[in-house]
Amino acid sequence: MVPIAFFKRTAPEVARDLLGAVLVSHCGGERTAGRIIETEAYLGVDDPASHAYRGRRHVGNESIYASPGTWYVYRSYGVHWCANLVTAPCGSGGAVLIRALAPLSGLDAMRRRRRPDGTVIADGSLCDGPGKLTQALAITRTLDGVVMTEAEVVVEWGPTRTAEQFETTRRVGITKAADRLLRFVVC
Repeated sequence: MVPIAFFKRTAPEVARDLLGAVLVSHCGGERTAGRIIETEAYLGVDDPASHAYRGRRHVGNESIYASPGTWYVYRSYGVHWCANLVTAPCGSGGAVLIRALAPLSGLDAMRRRRRPDGTVIADGSLCDGPGKLTQALAITRTLDGVVMTEAEVVVEWGPTRTAEQFETTRRVGITKAADRLLRFVVC
């Protein structure tokens, strides 16, 4: 398991270094896992795209101010859960959104969770977005505020990534600070 010390760095550093790690869920009593292939960094109180911008606090975002390595899970557009891990410094509101996974294990459970009606989903489409991956791994708000090392969803080490194996782009679906290159994607 990735130690909490890993998250005691800036959001861009953590976002980049999470690429290739494996997100493992035991939610719902079934093990599902995928290699992290896309992340986004949110810089906290100084980032207009962050839920912590200007130190905003409310019941729904309190976990973004927790200690590094804590899960921050929120509802996007009132529809999908999004899973983030808080980064350093503590209280700054920095976090990394896990945007996409390459499924590794528990694919049958992922398919059931994504399409209870039995509609076929290609493996590559099971976790290719933040809402899709939380649904596939059964991640909900119950994970919010839980330290990763004590949670049903953990990050484990995977193959090492090098600079040639990923690209940095603009974040997806935001209008504020949209020009910042804070999205990291495995090539």
